[in-house]
Amino acid sequence: MISDVPPLIEKLLPEAIRPAAVELVPYFVNSFGDKTRIDYGTGHEQCFVCFLAALATIGFFKESDSDALALLVFWEYLQVVRKLQLTYKLEPAGSHGCWSLDDYQFIPFMWGSAQLISHQTLHPSSIHDDRAVRQHAQSNYYMHCIQFIKQVKSGHLSENSPMLNDISAIQTWKRCNNGMIKMYFAEVMDKFPVMQHMLFGSILPPP
Repeated sequence: MISDVPPLIEKLLPEAIRPAAVELVPYFVNSFGDKTRIDYGTGHEQCFVCFLAALATIGFFKESDSDALALLVFWEYLQVVRKLQLTYKLEPAGSHGCWSLDDYQFIPFMWGSAQLISHQTLHPSSIHDDRAVRQHAQSNYYMHCIQFIKQVKSGHLSENSPMLNDISAIQTWKRCNNGMIKMYFAEVMDKFPVMQHMLFGSILPPP
């Protein structure tokens, strides 16, 4: 992948923005885990979002593409990394594990709770209803992540994912989503062990 991706991205870009490939490639190749540590975590997930954000910044995507990027493109990315996590038994990067939201992902919980804000029948407590989880796992990020946890871990969520179990007591998805956003900045964006690997350049400059 590392050798094949640079020419693919260069071919993808219109000539006027093709020089940006040198900055785009590292975001993409770092989106699928660390080849030395054989692990995957929120930093790798963040790299893929940065790849999409960088493409948008240079004009490759338009604002009208945002829904498709979040709901379709990132969804396909999530399916790929799930296969990698299971096939290669990737270690969770960092020390979050079940004491955060999930061993590997964070953004799908944040976006998934946003998807459900106006849902008429699903509530945060619905994660304990296996039928509801199965029914919505292919259309909602949050339920997909809950289903994945239940497939790969034994025991009740209170044992293997205590934070998600506690969040299920929140009354509304709006409040849940607000908490997710605050937690993402506190546990990912403001954490040195994650951000020390972040790449900055002319497209995505340092803050």
